[in-house]
Amino acid sequence: MAQKRIAEKTDAVKSKLKKKSAVQSKNTVQSNRLKLLVTIVGRQKAEYFIDLIQSFEVNMQCVMVAQGTANESMLGLLGLSSEKVVILSVIQESKIPDALKILDAKFKSIKGGKGVACTIPLTSVIGTLIYGFLSNNRETVKEKK
Repeated sequence: MAQKRIAEKTDAVKSKLKKKSAVQSKNTVQSNRLKLLVTIVGRQKAEYFIDLIQSFEVNMQCVMVAQGTANESMLGLLGLSSEKVVILSVIQESKIPDALKILDAKFKSIKGGKGVACTIPLTSVIGTLIYGFLSNNRETVKEKK
């Protein structure tokens, strides 16, 4: 009788572990890596590019006001502006090719919309909930009861 209960408990624990490992393998970082997309554009077009980048399921963006390196007399001569904005966005690796392709097209086609974009790999994120939020993975973000 006691051996039967021990065997049942062992089987129950094994099945829980299998279910847990199946859930963990579905939400691994390997399958959904994140990168930091750095975009530098003029201040006048910042709102447009923030909205454009957000359309790629980006949940977190940080916008910083910046200034170019050329002096005012040189910029006046060339008809350029040194007022820039740096947009830092956490984006899924799978969305990067499409995002960069659209950003490149917009940099070339929008009047006064010149810019630069590049990505930096993120090697780790602290916490499952933070990772779920940044990767737009709703199953990870939900609290389990």
